[in-house]
Amino acid sequence: MTDHERRQLLLARQYISAPADKGTVCGALNGLQAQILSYARHALALRCSAPLGADWGDGLVKSWTLRGTMHIFPERDLPLYLHRDRTHYLRDVDRFTADPCLSAERKAALAGHILRCVDQGITTREELRRACRDFGMTAEEEGSAFNSWGGLLRAMCEAGQLCYTVQEQKVFRRCPEFTPMAAKEAQLEQARRYFTRFGPASLRDAAYFFAVPQKQVRTWLDQLPVETVSTAGRDCFFIRDGRRDAPEIPACILLAGFDQLLLGYEKRESVFLPPEYLRGIFTRSGMVLPAVLLDGQVAGQWKVSGRSCKVTCFRPFSSAEREQTAAALHRFFPAAARVTWAEG
Repeated sequence: MTDHERRQLLLARQYISAPADKGTVCGALNGLQAQILSYARHALALRCSAPLGADWGDGLVKSWTLRGTMHIFPERDLPLYLHRDRTHYLRDVDRFTADPCLSAERKAALAGHILRCVDQGITTREELRRACRDFGMTAEEEGSAFNSWGGLLRAMCEAGQLCYTVQEQKVFRRCPEFTPMAAKEAQLEQARRYFTRFGPASLRDAAYFFAVPQKQVRTWLDQLPVETVSTAGRDCFFIRDGRRDAPEIPACILLAGFDQLLLGYEKRESVFLPPEYLRGIFTRSGMVLPAVLLDGQVAGQWKVSGRSCKVTCFRPFSSAEREQTAAALHRFFPAAARVTWAEG
């Protein structure tokens, strides 16, 4: 399989050239990374067969899942992502066990109060913070319970007590009752979805996406109906999805920041990202910036601010490529009146 053929197939499998409904997209792609919610919304809009309305978050929830990062995913998948024996990436302040500021007993008391508040309609993070202060939470305890990177609220989300609603404001809701899947069963299902929608992918790609050793990936492959294809001298694995062919690669694609198409593969070996442009998208501070793909490969980055769109070109764009990029920006951001160009 050539790199071009692989790009063409993957763009279809990830719903970019073959869109689907939002529930299908979010479920099949193992959610969408969402610490910046506007990026997740764009990633979803890019892949959906119908425009997203104001109610686009209905049926979806937001919580910490793969790699310990925030994702949006269908509510029905809570048992899959909040499976049993979830311990990765958690600090003491993110657990119900004691930390230097809060005892386990005090955490339990605060968590109970938070749940009572949510049931009474007190749901935003700041409202809950004030309610806990009224409950007697000290400044030192607040540094743990409302830690900016998680804290007690994360422990409650990890336990399946709370989840975020899918909106810009930090609003919590009760999780519906569910039975968490066993860890091995859940991880195998996530791997099945990965090799169905991200495959053909290598061992290194899957290990990168799930942040696990390649040895773990091999155990999944032994249990899944994968097939093997050689691409760029490497064995890549995939599960058939019933597709017989794939649409042509779109001339211009505006990927979201932290898009699954880039997070799904080892970034130094990505078929979509020329190595010389890696730092233009994957910054040293941990950001993954929105990318302009021309003929299926990263050629620049884009940013919308108010009514202006800025495109940073990693290589010279032809006049036709500029027109295609501007048209794509106006399609997604019709209120943006001006496109500016920069070299990067």
